[in-house]
Amino acid sequence: MSDSHYLSATGMRGGYGKADILDNCTLTVDKGQIAVIVGPNGAGKSTAMKAVFGMLHLRQGRVTLDGEDITALSPQDRVKKGMGFVPQVNNVFPSMSVEENLEMGAFIRENDIRTTMEQVFDLFPVLKDKRRQPAGELSGGQRQQVAVGRALMTQPRLLMLDEPTAGVSPIVMDELFDRIIEIARSGISILMVEQNARQALEIADIGYVLVQGANRYTDTGQALLADPEVRRTFLGG
Repeated sequence: MSDSHYLSATGMRGGYGKADILDNCTLTVDKGQIAVIVGPNGAGKSTAMKAVFGMLHLRQGRVTLDGEDITALSPQDRVKKGMGFVPQVNNVFPSMSVEENLEMGAFIRENDIRTTMEQVFDLFPVLKDKRRQPAGELSGGQRQQVAVGRALMTQPRLLMLDEPTAGVSPIVMDELFDRIIEIARSGISILMVEQNARQALEIADIGYVLVQGANRYTDTGQALLADPEVRRTFLGG
């Protein structure tokens, strides 16, 4: 059975040790779509993302990418298949320059990476200005740009972002969301976990509200924002 979604992670059950954090969780993303996972703390949002990326052993469920079953693949092999993952913390090499960070992102590629680097600099012009600077000297928002840029260097078809706007100012958050929209418009699918639920749902084609590792609500971003129950329970009224 071929799955029509570009990414399809269905019936995921798994966790750490004996405890299941994910409870029959399903996430799908189509080509060029922005899918956002929101929900209360401890809902398993980041765990779901790690499961999709192969960092978590699933007891049940399967993950397909572009119709191919990748459930058994390691994260490294998933990157080769077109996944890019930006973790929430430790996502840049602080002592390396911006440019070296981007080069590290392209380590699996054997072809010329200069065009991709130019694309990253077009997307994040501030990185071009600071390309010789150690990433550790940048602001939080700029480091996030380096982390996203580094993931883009592998030319992913699916980009996964774990709380890309954690700890940045509202202005920087809006800027990052604008760039994420731009990335999606270029045909790359986006799956992201986000604490700023309301703002994230505004740019989401599809939104997943997780509670205790299970899908509580799944709908378009707009429909979830308009749902009084979702607003009352998860978006603060």
